[in-house]
Amino acid sequence: MKAHAQDPLDGLWQGYVGEWRHVSNQLIALAEATPAEKFAWRPAATLRSIGEIYMHVAMANFWLLHITGPKMPPDLNQDVEKNVTSKPEVIAWLKRSLDAVKQAHLAEDSKHMALRVNVGSHNATVDGMYLRIIVHANEHMGQLVAYARMTGVTPPWSK
Repeated sequence: MKAHAQDPLDGLWQGYVGEWRHVSNQLIALAEATPAEKFAWRPAATLRSIGEIYMHVAMANFWLLHITGPKMPPDLNQDVEKNVTSKPEVIAWLKRSLDAVKQAHLAEDSKHMALRVNVGSHNATVDGMYLRIIVHANEHMGQLVAYARMTGVTPPWSK
């Protein structure tokens, strides 16, 4: 494994804000490094394409975030994951969702973070929802790295 210098501002080990910055930067960098024609690639007919995964992350960011209080974007609907397919549009939605989470989290206070919320049949706290958002983003980041490597794309941070 090749050692490389880390940008001290990349966020690793700097709490939620730093970790969110790190996964956001990686998601955007990988999306931008992926050729547009690869956004339709999927490893099997029943699995999401690369573009659909990015859109799934964006949709989930907005949906999970709305449970904490912010409203869903009026132009977001269930079909967006399948209908937004061009690389520039996918990246725009991704960036928009990542920034929405960042801005909402920065505006939080400890009282609201402790607030209990319902997620379907489950109870959680606002703080727990932010944890779910970052875990979900990282889960799909791993999936996207695997898909990238399967299609010959090297993640920019590992060059």
